[in-house]
Amino acid sequence: MSYGAIDFEQLVAVAGDAVVVSDADGAITVWNAAAERIFGFSRDEAIGRSLDLITPERHRARHWDGYAKTVETGQTRYGAELLRVPALHKEGHALSIAFTVALLTSADGQVTGVAAVIRDETARWEEERRLRKRVTELEAKAPALVG
Repeated sequence: MSYGAIDFEQLVAVAGDAVVVSDADGAITVWNAAAERIFGFSRDEAIGRSLDLITPERHRARHWDGYAKTVETGQTRYGAELLRVPALHKEGHALSIAFTVALLTSADGQVTGVAAVIRDETARWEEERRLRKRVTELEAKAPALVG
């Protein structure tokens, strides 16, 4: 398959969603401008650091268990399925992110890295939470309106 003269480095750099790639050990190797915007860390601050940089402490054990299993087996269900999880911003506030992953492999099929395409859904998640709360409030008032 030929992709012509596509500059994939430029494609990653200008993508509107964060593109974060980590090696088999979970060290960040690619961090684009959208990742800087979403998470607040510059490329220089992120490259070479662990994914713990953006993973809330209470979720790290589960994250690393899944990461290790994915690297070991070469299988993930999140290639097509959107994963929604909490994340951390540099300033310490919580984010709600959604992402898919792609496994990067060597010629012999060993997983060499994990690429994630990430979108910040914090505003959408907060709006949904606000609407759910409002629905609950209205449902609580409904019997009074009927009677």
